[in-house]
Amino acid sequence: MDIITKVLSTFGVEWPMFIAQVIIFMIVYAVLQKFVFPQVTSMLEERRRRIEEGEANLAKIKSDLESAERKASEIIGDANKQAERMIREATDSAMFAGEKKKQEAVAEAGQIISKAKEASQLEHEKLMAELKRDFGRLLVDTTTKVTGRVLTQEDQDRINKDAVSQVAL
Repeated sequence: MDIITKVLSTFGVEWPMFIAQVIIFMIVYAVLQKFVFPQVTSMLEERRRRIEEGEANLAKIKSDLESAERKASEIIGDANKQAERMIREATDSAMFAGEKKKQEAVAEAGQIISKAKEASQLEHEKLMAELKRDFGRLLVDTTTKVTGRVLTQEDQDRINKDAVSQVAL
């Protein structure tokens, strides 16, 4: 034991001081254990709980973000499909309307041609009637001058009738 006392005295350990320090340490430890350690422990436990909640929220946010991205992709895909369908329908509708307008224009052109033919035919008939009348009048005038006598109405009608029948051929 003499060696231990010698080693302790070399290091400057004095038993009464050492025991007093151990007692003070025990008192301080007891005070810390009673008043400080529970608060520090609860504060550390609260921090650990909040960190776990934060990590859980982060994982939930990640999964929600991935889900939202998938939904957004699906919505965009659906919107693109619907837009393509609407474009196809509009193109088909425009082609149908164009074809219908073309058919209407062809029908209208046919009607115009038909009306023009009718008008031309009526004009032709009118001109032919006028030509026959003028030709008959010229024939009567010429016959009157050549024969030197005045033709009766009956003679004029007969000459007109003969002239018209020959012109019509």
